[in-house]
Amino acid sequence: MRHSVSTVRVLSYALLAVAVAAGTTGCFKRGAKGDYALAPEMRPLEVPPDLNVPTGAGGNQVPVLSAATQPAAPAAAATTAAPAANNSGFTIPGSKEEAFAKVGTALEGVEGVTIASRAQLLGSYDVAYEGSNFLVRVVAVDAGAYISAVDPRGLPATAEAPVKLIAALKAKLTQ
Repeated sequence: MRHSVSTVRVLSYALLAVAVAAGTTGCFKRGAKGDYALAPEMRPLEVPPDLNVPTGAGGNQVPVLSAATQPAAPAAAATTAAPAANNSGFTIPGSKEEAFAKVGTALEGVEGVTIASRAQLLGSYDVAYEGSNFLVRVVAVDAGAYISAVDPRGLPATAEAPVKLIAALKAKLTQ
């Protein structure tokens, strides 16, 4: 009889171990959470802003992630065309890092500008000015650094507030 008691005891321990393992591994949680719980056609689609807007000069070109992979002639043509095409940007001499620091100092000196965040690696400041939110972006170009205002869609910001702020920055930085 003693032999049967130990067998029952071993089986009960094994059953208890299996129940604890199954309960703690998360096998019985209730499905997906958040946006993944929606049907695939109902999930939000996140597309970077540059991927759904064709460039002005080249039609339907695919955006390039690194300036080093672009040929020199088209890059120079694109950077010289951008300042002439709109009044939401300008070029200053110097490196991107120097220009980023100068733009930060100039933005802090403009009355009414609130800097929400800064991203030096991306070369952008998220600013609020006269009721408008937009990015002030610093990009390295052949002639130095191009400073521009970009709206939330990734397009050049041509509203009154961004154009006014870019004009103020241009006046401070090109003296």
